[in-house]
Amino acid sequence: MNYNVFFSPTGGTEKVIQYIGRNFSCPENIDISKTDLPNYVMNADDFCIVGVPSFGGRIPKIAAMRLRQINGNHTPAFLLVTYGGRAYEDTLIELKDILEMQGFICIGAAAMVAEHSIVRQIEAGRPDEEDYKELDHFIIEIKKRLQDEVCPIEVPGNTPYKEYKVLPMEIRASEHCIKCGLCAKKCPVSAIPSENPKVTDAEKCISCMRCVKICPLQARSGNPAKVEMISEKLQKICQPNRQNEFF
Repeated sequence: MNYNVFFSPTGGTEKVIQYIGRNFSCPENIDISKTDLPNYVMNADDFCIVGVPSFGGRIPKIAAMRLRQINGNHTPAFLLVTYGGRAYEDTLIELKDILEMQGFICIGAAAMVAEHSIVRQIEAGRPDEEDYKELDHFIIEIKKRLQDEVCPIEVPGNTPYKEYKVLPMEIRASEHCIKCGLCAKKCPVSAIPSENPKVTDAEKCISCMRCVKICPLQARSGNPAKVEMISEKLQKICQPNRQNEFF
């Protein structure tokens, strides 16, 4: 059995995971953003494609926690990290460490540039056609590795990992909110109460921007001052046209 495993609040990581999965006939999707995620146990003849976005150079904390509900048994895995043009820092090595502790063998990995989830003009449209062409070549390599003796890979990053920090975006709802409850239902950390979805619990919120992305009336947004501050900072430090990396 093959599996797509992903944490993808705004859909970018899932899109790449599904693309890879189609090349391996992955029939089962495991969305670890779901709050009712069951435990999984996989076998040595299974294959997992696991993808997460980089949040400030780390795995989103809730994604790291839920990955520990998935256990392998010498199960080969392909790792994907997406990041918005700045740097993925310790995200890939953290993902590899978690999966190896859970019984997986990491046989390949990719760090791919994607449109930034907060400042969407940064790396807008990525991954693009050229990115997917690069990925196609690497998928061929992964298929070869699966046919040979499975061997673990090395990926860049530091241990101990950098400090985990969440950018407090102060998500708020406007007067256009009709309390449909979609944001509360889909929030991966239950930071939005279903009885009053205009409220966001700042202590729980991880600034993943899912509620902003999926609101049918575009009634949710981050604090404009915070968004502007982050936009100015990232535009100064992000290098345009960052290259993907494959391991």
